[in-house]
Amino acid sequence: MITFDHPEAKQFFELIKIGVFAVSPDEDQIIFSANLSGEPELWGMDIDSRFPYKLTSIGQACYDLIYSKDGSFIITSFDHDGDENTQIYALPRNGGVLKPLVTHEGQRHMLRGISEDGTLLYYNTTNENETYLNTNSYHLETGEVKILHKGEIAPTFLETRNEDGSKLVVGRMFANSHTVPYLIDGSALTPLVEHPELSYTYGKAIFLNDSTIYFTTNYQADFYYLASYDIEAKEMRKVAEVDRTELHSIKLDRDQGVLYVSATTGVTEKLYQYVIERQELTELKIPVTSISQVVLSKKGTVYLSGGTATSPDNLYVLKEGHEWEELTQIQVPGIERNQLAEPDVFTYKSFDGLEIETLYFKARPEVDNKHLILWPHGGPQASEGKFFRAMFQHLVYAGYNIVAPNFRGSSDYGARFMKMVEGDWGYGPRLDNIACVDYMIEQGHVDKDKVLLMGGSYGGYMALLLHGRHPDYFKAVVDIFGVSNLFSFYESVPEHWKPIMKIWIGDPMEDKERFTRDSPITYLSTMTKPMLVIQGANDPRVVKAESDQIVESLKEQGTEVEYLVFEDEGHGFSKKANEVLVSERVLAFFNQYI
Repeated sequence: MITFDHPEAKQFFELIKIGVFAVSPDEDQIIFSANLSGEPELWGMDIDSRFPYKLTSIGQACYDLIYSKDGSFIITSFDHDGDENTQIYALPRNGGVLKPLVTHEGQRHMLRGISEDGTLLYYNTTNENETYLNTNSYHLETGEVKILHKGEIAPTFLETRNEDGSKLVVGRMFANSHTVPYLIDGSALTPLVEHPELSYTYGKAIFLNDSTIYFTTNYQADFYYLASYDIEAKEMRKVAEVDRTELHSIKLDRDQGVLYVSATTGVTEKLYQYVIERQELTELKIPVTSISQVVLSKKGTVYLSGGTATSPDNLYVLKEGHEWEELTQIQVPGIERNQLAEPDVFTYKSFDGLEIETLYFKARPEVDNKHLILWPHGGPQASEGKFFRAMFQHLVYAGYNIVAPNFRGSSDYGARFMKMVEGDWGYGPRLDNIACVDYMIEQGHVDKDKVLLMGGSYGGYMALLLHGRHPDYFKAVVDIFGVSNLFSFYESVPEHWKPIMKIWIGDPMEDKERFTRDSPITYLSTMTKPMLVIQGANDPRVVKAESDQIVESLKEQGTEVEYLVFEDEGHGFSKKANEVLVSERVLAFFNQYI
């Protein structure tokens, strides 16, 4: 009998990771970003053959994809090694040489669509307005750039426009939980709500016609709902909602008078169809629990990319009879899906009685090493859901259990829950995570001396803070690009983040005592457990200096710490070899201490 070796980390990353995608106007081709060759590139796939072909050879992450009106070329944007300073290019539909369209070194350009006649490209840019951003148009034939709106007061993003481009909707971002949509009609700037000063936000907006806008919002509500805005009457009204569900993105099939609405209920994502004439909202059955992108073709066909906790993202198309056809069949090579971990979902009560929904990934009994990894997610105004994490599956397959709580401040649980982290990064969320560990111990899922800790971004910050304030709970700690010092973090974020920082974390002068109390670096003396710190050198969100200072200080006091820096990455890992190395190092690190 032939026997095979135990799968290594690369098995979990040898799968294809699909990013953004677009569908050609005549639906004969799909273009998508993927790491088939080990680095992110653009790939094309003829829908009738389903075999991908490479379009670029630059090894950089793609952020946006738009087909030209006639489908002969695409417009796209790339950053450089994770710096997030995206530049805009054109590329023939069958690949070739990238043609620069909008490029300014050190500045970021964010695609926002193309005009109905195919001549104007819309985008937001930090160029000439680094803090509040400008909304510009670029003429694809003449190269002429026009400033359509100069952002002021708050970072301002173009959301949508009507067919002839005479009316725009822009969003002013005062905080993650306070983003106001405005209609720009000529020189007039009109909020879509009666009281824009209230703390609320919106998801997406779209023009039905020149008189009506549909958008999702939680204005005067806890959860997002679908609303319409009458431009002439200057009135909005709620048109559809789902109990304890966040209605987020919307796509419009104008010919059929149908909206497709993406939604989230806790850890699961959903898709709804709203028939405008009947004012009827119906949930569509979908083959995934996590939606990455929904694309509506020029002909009204619905495409989506999405996956589950045990299946990476694939591309699907909605056929007649509401049946989904799988256009790709990406899976973890060499491992049966039933050997991957489908998480249990449960709730526990935190220190103050607040209920926290949680994902629990359990190792198979034959490999279970009885150790538990606590994973505080990033954001913090984000959440953990039933989507595929290769690192999770690698660690669980190797025998570790993982618990991932959606602590206070997480998105998708209503506005009140999400706002709980604003001005409180280090108290309530920290105790929620400790309450999670206590619950797992009380329920008999883990012994107190078998708990490990790992997090990235805000989760990395939380891992550092928990290590410093509750060292007796953890055997070893992994911090992936985590904030170590709130004072330096406040000053180092991108310029267009700075207007929201006071609401998000507070003011370093007015809240000096709290900044000190909630900065992990304050607790260096109690950070005594072995640590692995991982950082991307080009990270614009949590800059390398955040990890440098904590590593240098830990080494000076004699704490065992390993520091892994990637010169070609930013706030995440886009290159397959780097992902594999990170997962292998994390596993090897934890294996030393169990």
